[in-house]
Amino acid sequence: MNGSANAPYSGRMTIIRVSEAARFLGVSDDTVRRWTDNGSLTPLRDDAGRLAVDGLELARHARKLAQLPDDPHRTGSSARNRFIGLVTDIKADKVMAQVELQCGPFRVVSLMSSEAVLELGLEPGSIATAVVKATTVIIETPQGKGAL
Repeated sequence: MNGSANAPYSGRMTIIRVSEAARFLGVSDDTVRRWTDNGSLTPLRDDAGRLAVDGLELARHARKLAQLPDDPHRTGSSARNRFIGLVTDIKADKVMAQVELQCGPFRVVSLMSSEAVLELGLEPGSIATAVVKATTVIIETPQGKGAL
């Protein structure tokens, strides 16, 4: 991609129906309609005349809504993908554990040693931060969508 990392993408507009927008953000259709009524989102019409919104505008609105609380224990780190949430489940044996967190609308699962679970004092209902550092992120689109 050419240009500044902060430059807006100037490709074609993606129109997203209210029902899809609601599903993507985990809210009701009525909530999205209220956002179009109060000016938070610009109301559009799709080819069938149904209420819709611009995908880029919805993405920006979603980013504003997705602000997670600050991590009070954060230390210096190069990791940028930090998700603060609640531990919802722990499955552990003598050696390994699977820890699930609910971080806003996202379910994050971590595999770690059972010893680490004990040392961190993790238990369902406790607050924790998931730090995601990956070398590969795969992005998929529906077939036929997004082709230039």
